[in-house]
Amino acid sequence: MTASDKGGTGSGKSHAAIVGAAIAAGLSCLGSPVLAVGGAAVVLVFGGLGVLLAPLILLILLFGGGGSGLDAGQTADDSLAAVQGDGKGDLDRSQVPAALADTVEDAGSTCSAIGPIVIAAQIEVASGWDPAKVGPGGRVGISQLPPDVFTRYGEDTDDNDETSALDEEDSIMAQARYVCALAGEVRTLLDNGQAIGDPLDLTLVAYDQGIDAVREAGGIPSTNEAQSYVVQVRALFGKYQGLGGPPPSFPPTASPSATDD
Repeated sequence: MTASDKGGTGSGKSHAAIVGAAIAAGLSCLGSPVLAVGGAAVVLVFGGLGVLLAPLILLILLFGGGGSGLDAGQTADDSLAAVQGDGKGDLDRSQVPAALADTVEDAGSTCSAIGPIVIAAQIEVASGWDPAKVGPGGRVGISQLPPDVFTRYGEDTDDNDETSALDEEDSIMAQARYVCALAGEVRTLLDNGQAIGDPLDLTLVAYDQGIDAVREAGGIPSTNEAQSYVVQVRALFGKYQGLGGPPPSFPPTASPSATDD
């Protein structure tokens, strides 16, 4: 059985189809299939992911609607292009905690498969930039890596003689190393014809669901759980490319003495 046969309409969805379905799902919750922005209309077909693309929709409504029709249309185009992009553009440093901007940029340059926008978007989805978050399965810290993953990829990034998931720099760089390792495994699957799809989408699914889920489906699994993570991360690309408005507020940074349990 080929990857295409295995994937069917689920794992065989193209990157564009995933994004289109995501945008449609977000708009469905706004109650209209047509979004008018400053005289420019964006018409989207409804889809079935069941995942909100609220950040992108609010971006267009709030920041595109204030200008001319041409400006609003360009904003919408830029926003949609960001969602479909590769996350390798320049990071809008005002959208991340000032003390972590350099780390996010360094993490985004760990390998050619990702960029700082991918890293920043993943962090927002994982923890909302909360360095002290405690999640399920023993996950702690800003990147919410499973303990075994952090043990494998964590290093003392900031040279404070501690390697801790509660240390933002250690956590973010471990996240980047893990994403890059998964990107390499995804590339092998694609090269061997064991999977089809957009490399970044497949890497994001592997990060959230595990590489075995990608291998078994021959691409993106046809489940809400698998597809929703891709949508949530991509929905934030515009924000971290500078299309998301004024800087947000962030949780306090962790104490320098914080250590991982």
